[in-house]
Amino acid sequence: MMNKTGVPLLFEISTPGRRGYRLPDLDVPEVPLEELLPAEYLRQQEPELPEVSEIEVVRHFTQLSRLNHGVDVDFYPLGSCTMKYNPRVNEDVAALPGFAAIHPYQPEETVQGALELMYNLSQYLAELSGLHSATLQPAAGAHGELTGLWIMKAFHEANGEGHRNEIIVPDSAHGTNPASAMMANYKVVEVPSDGRGGVDVEALRKLVGPNTAGLMLTNPNTLGLFDENICTIAELVHAAGGLLYYDGANANALMGIVKPGDTGFDIVHYNLHKTFSTPHGGGGPGAGPIVVSEKLAPFLPGPIVVKQGDRYVLKQPEKSIGRVKGFYGNFSVLVKAYAYIRSHGAEGLRQVSETAVVNANYLMHHLKDLYDLPYNRHCKHEFVLSGRRQKEQYGVRTLDIAKRLLDYGVHAPTVYFPLNVEEAIMIEPTETETKETLDRFIAAMRQIAEEAETDPESLRSAPHYTPVGRLDEARAARQPILRWRKA
Repeated sequence: MMNKTGVPLLFEISTPGRRGYRLPDLDVPEVPLEELLPAEYLRQQEPELPEVSEIEVVRHFTQLSRLNHGVDVDFYPLGSCTMKYNPRVNEDVAALPGFAAIHPYQPEETVQGALELMYNLSQYLAELSGLHSATLQPAAGAHGELTGLWIMKAFHEANGEGHRNEIIVPDSAHGTNPASAMMANYKVVEVPSDGRGGVDVEALRKLVGPNTAGLMLTNPNTLGLFDENICTIAELVHAAGGLLYYDGANANALMGIVKPGDTGFDIVHYNLHKTFSTPHGGGGPGAGPIVVSEKLAPFLPGPIVVKQGDRYVLKQPEKSIGRVKGFYGNFSVLVKAYAYIRSHGAEGLRQVSETAVVNANYLMHHLKDLYDLPYNRHCKHEFVLSGRRQKEQYGVRTLDIAKRLLDYGVHAPTVYFPLNVEEAIMIEPTETETKETLDRFIAAMRQIAEEAETDPESLRSAPHYTPVGRLDEARAARQPILRWRKA
């Protein structure tokens, strides 16, 4: 018996009496379970576990692994997520015993190398952002957002302006921005985009006021567009007494080119798992360090690493908001980011961003004649097409286009996001893909556009060649099957 993937389940190949491993007989007196555990915690019957050999187990999970798609398998143009290849040497560095085998409770004098790495990484991130001080504690981008907003709140309260309770968020923002603002007990105020895809400055001018705590902004934004009015935006927010928060999700576009602090931002978070070489996806781990201006440094969560002479020590900032995570952050992720930055250097990081921008514009140029391009201007590391033409003319939705791409061995781009673009197709090629891969993706997208016109049903029923066909996603969300059940 086979399931839909073609890989037999362990339960389905189970044979009574077969086993993969046998423990030796106990050489110590056996204690009855009843003496070790209360009776109510003991099973009344043996669990129904599969009885399989070791080689069957190995083959089962190896076959399952071949069904997974990832950046090690093929192109993964998931917009906004920066799913790029990460050098294996950084994994090796993080696995060195001096990093992997230490414990956060060790005395400071025994982990000087780890503290030095954290100190240097903080300095590098401060340099890249154009700001003053960093904390490495946040475990993810959204965690960094929440931490930054807590710092913002603490700053305003310390200045006697605790009444500031509004966070302005663009209509093209990542969904985590308004969610984080709500979690920090702020009121979310949306500002619309203008005709070129940036913040509508005149609308913003009407929204800022005495209750403005800050503005959360991604630049380049989720449309892949650099906001040409960023300095004016910063002036408006600062003049109203607010702060600017920089969502670093798109930092892969401007490393070594633009420093957010130089354009007026007060708080920056970086996704080390997007930009600085930790594999992104699969549940993590991630890291979302934040960097702040000098006036906000006293409010950073602590402890942070500081240098005293030739030693590195842990110190609590003067007005710290307290810990936001146990110990000092996801240390192995920090090691990989440090190795990535050191191996590239300043020129290499700039080249990463320049190549990502070139790749995105190359794809956009070769696809904009067949798909709608809502904002026809030079993009940065990603761009957003629309499947509106295919939907209106042939009844083919963006979802159908994405599903058909799977038949070409390519992971689908992000779809239906950002929300301010109808039938959005959000594509980010990253800097690590070759021209040959980009050309193959272009050919697939152009072929799909032709199929939408000549054979739309083939798209509406796609994918056809994957281990699992199109799923009922609404039913899967409402009635998930999370464990095997005996037929």
